[in-house]
Amino acid sequence: MPTLLHSSLIHLFVYCLLSAQPSLQQNINIPTLSNSTFISRNDDDIIVTKPGCPRKCGNLTVPYPFGIGIASNCSMNPWFDVYCDSSVDPPYMLLSTRDDYRLVDISDSQIRIKNPFFASRCYSSNISSLNLTLDFSATPYSLSDSNTLTQVGCSDLAVFEGFSMQYAAPNMTGQNNFATGCVSFCSNGDLSLNGSCPGNGCCQIPVPKGTVFVNSSITGLEDRWRDQLAKPCSYSFIGERESFSFKAVSDLYQPPMTIVDWLQGVTVALDWRIGAENCSRARSSPDFSCQKNSDCIDADAGVGGYRCACLKGYQGNPYLPPGCLDIDECKSNPCHATGICINSPGDYACGCPEGYDGDGRRNSSGCFLVPMPSSKLSKLSIGLISGMGFVTLFCISILLAKFVRKRENNKQKHKFFKQNGGLLLQRQTSVKEGILGKTRIFTAKELDKATDKFNESRILGQGGQGTVYKGMLSDGQIVAIKKSQLVVDEHKTKHIVEQFINEVVILSQINHRNVVKLLGCCLETKVPLLVYEFVPNGTLFHHIHEDKNTEFPFSWNMRLKIAADVAGAFAYLHSATSLPIFHRDIKSSNILLDEKYVAKVSDFGTSKSVAVDQTHLTTNVNGTFGYIDPEYFRSSQFTEKSDVYSFGVVLVELFTGLKPILPSTQSEDDSRSLVSRFLSSMDENNLDSILDNQVSARDEKEGVVAVARLAQRCLDLNGKNRPYMKEVAMELESVRIAQMGSAAHKKLPEDSSFPKLGSMILSTDDNNYSWTTTSDFPTHSSSDAFPIMLDTP
Repeated sequence: MPTLLHSSLIHLFVYCLLSAQPSLQQNINIPTLSNSTFISRNDDDIIVTKPGCPRKCGNLTVPYPFGIGIASNCSMNPWFDVYCDSSVDPPYMLLSTRDDYRLVDISDSQIRIKNPFFASRCYSSNISSLNLTLDFSATPYSLSDSNTLTQVGCSDLAVFEGFSMQYAAPNMTGQNNFATGCVSFCSNGDLSLNGSCPGNGCCQIPVPKGTVFVNSSITGLEDRWRDQLAKPCSYSFIGERESFSFKAVSDLYQPPMTIVDWLQGVTVALDWRIGAENCSRARSSPDFSCQKNSDCIDADAGVGGYRCACLKGYQGNPYLPPGCLDIDECKSNPCHATGICINSPGDYACGCPEGYDGDGRRNSSGCFLVPMPSSKLSKLSIGLISGMGFVTLFCISILLAKFVRKRENNKQKHKFFKQNGGLLLQRQTSVKEGILGKTRIFTAKELDKATDKFNESRILGQGGQGTVYKGMLSDGQIVAIKKSQLVVDEHKTKHIVEQFINEVVILSQINHRNVVKLLGCCLETKVPLLVYEFVPNGTLFHHIHEDKNTEFPFSWNMRLKIAADVAGAFAYLHSATSLPIFHRDIKSSNILLDEKYVAKVSDFGTSKSVAVDQTHLTTNVNGTFGYIDPEYFRSSQFTEKSDVYSFGVVLVELFTGLKPILPSTQSEDDSRSLVSRFLSSMDENNLDSILDNQVSARDEKEGVVAVARLAQRCLDLNGKNRPYMKEVAMELESVRIAQMGSAAHKKLPEDSSFPKLGSMILSTDDNNYSWTTTSDFPTHSSSDAFPIMLDTP
């Protein structure tokens, strides 16, 4: 806000000033304001190399990405290493492990090197080097088109072949091959170049731009063309056209072969580049080298790669932080002596001081004094006063609007807090140890950002009470966010709020590894939001009934461990909390599985805390059809044994793989209740007729029968005959431990099958789940449980 007001005040002041003085409006050039820092510096102050690296070798400045020293980390990579030998001038640059070229110049796109690159052919001696080869294909260098291949001699053919690299795609290049040649003839047997080529005894071949490999060879023509050969040797070399002349060409043939000395003055120009990708692709790479206030320039000739250059009005090394810095053009006095120079990022402007007219430019009349009439002076004063008053009113109105908006937001948040049961939640807890004091309160802005504004792609599940979204908090924690259903009916809204309050109160009292954790809530939105720990592997219902992944079977050992863990959680709720808690909605879809398939009980919206001496709750019948205790359905009295009945249904789901309400195709005698079908199969000693294929074919038989007998007790129509949840947990854990010990000692034969329950003699003692069989069936069986599932802490 202060920055906006400050900027508005400045612009309004200038507007009023120009309105009062039209001549100033025409002649003052107001620069664009920027946050850039203007630094005055000399050339020696510009950052050229990496910190701690040498700047010069002799008189040659070596800027980054080049660097002095081999493997010294002063260059971008080893191809830009410069070896500096103070005893030799110019210094040497190491381009590869086998080539050592003398470096004489570095520019923003080229380097120039010296070395006698030539081939020779002598007819009167064996001192010949028939081939000239240059290979830059594996380097960031290529030959510039300012180079030529020059052939000097009489009656010889220079053959020139090579290839250039053609950029095609990221990390992909192709070759553009070429081959050419030229013949050097001498008229009258006299080699007189007269300082020019091509000419008598000389021919030249241009080098294509982007060439990375060349091979040149000299071939003598037939003897009839050399009858009047004036010179005994021919030479072929590569160099820049402007770096040599032929005025002393006759000296080339004075013994010994002085062409080596003459070629010391010939330079070869090499284009250099960064990487292999062009600018459009390199900008998205984390290794992009161009720094602030610089531009990326694609390498020429389609070879791929790029270079960096400072923008106009900036100077420095575009490859090193902080990048290119603004040039203070005003230091060089670019404006008229009577004008004012105003520096700006990358540019400058000329103007005139107050009371003067003109453009202030150097090549103009400059600035001259303009008398100001008293009438105009009064207009200026009125304009300034009016402008200041307008700015003051504008600032006051903005501050007032901000205050009103903040007050309205606070009123709306307080309204939603009351609407979502915040006051009721506070009344249900003490001031000293309030639930809201223990539970993190999230803001609507935090949760909106965590769920990408509650995007539909983040939905984990939907139900009658609302929608659950996957979110990520600002600290990176993954959470599940439950958004209550928005309804218009006031009675339904009250019911949803009561369930929300109840779930916060219940979960805030529970600390158990098999109960989903409540991390916090949000009360300042239209509907209340609850934030839970994220449980990634979905519901138990999904794994039993919908996920039929044969590559990762949902084995009996996994099911048994889940049953034991869940029973332990409900036993904790019934017996270990300060006030017993009845869940009242136990079902497989309310049991979640984490990344290690550890069970987590969820959805406590309908749960109730009861007094220690209270035996039941009298309420309207709530729950999910197929899981509801028939005794509770008839009497409306919910007891802890009602939870036991619902858990018994979950046990039957685990070893049958069937849903609580069977489709008509799976039911018999029009009975669609899984409980009825299960109890009938137990009475008929035909348990295996309803077992899941994975359970009956692969897992421990003793444990399956023991759990079936336990489920039969849990589903007793008389609640008094059902075991307590603590007994259920202990018996399931005993079965699991016994089964794990059995699996560790003996395995079933691979061809064994699950016998009919009719072939088994089950004990009638409810506390004894041993069995015998009339068939050849071993008493111990193998376990196919995954160890990571069984041993999960």
